[in-house]
Amino acid sequence: MVIDAIDNLPEQFRSKIKNLAVVIEDKPTERTHRSLGGQRDHDLILGLYEGVPLLERTHMYGMVMPDKITIFQKSIEQVCRTDEEIKQAVIHTVQHEVAHHFGISDEELRKGGVY
Repeated sequence: MVIDAIDNLPEQFRSKIKNLAVVIEDKPTERTHRSLGGQRDHDLILGLYEGVPLLERTHMYGMVMPDKITIFQKSIEQVCRTDEEIKQAVIHTVQHEVAHHFGISDEELRKGGVY
């Protein structure tokens, strides 16, 4: 589902993704939980972007590990009741984290009516 979500991103975005790894883990670790400021229910974190957004990269950017998007499978399954809900949550989470890769903040996503 994650591969399909990435493959179905609009070409104008997909072609501009640079130095990005996408991984799937069960749930966020305690370390991840702490790094996010100790959100109350860290199991409900569906995805996480870590890296340097494209808009913040300068000519000095190079020879670095890829940015990373982590999709948390068990967390998504926990909040969804059907296979279709899981599919839609995966699509939304991938799109959300890719937006961060492009430098779009949560606030901008809210203002844009994405969620």
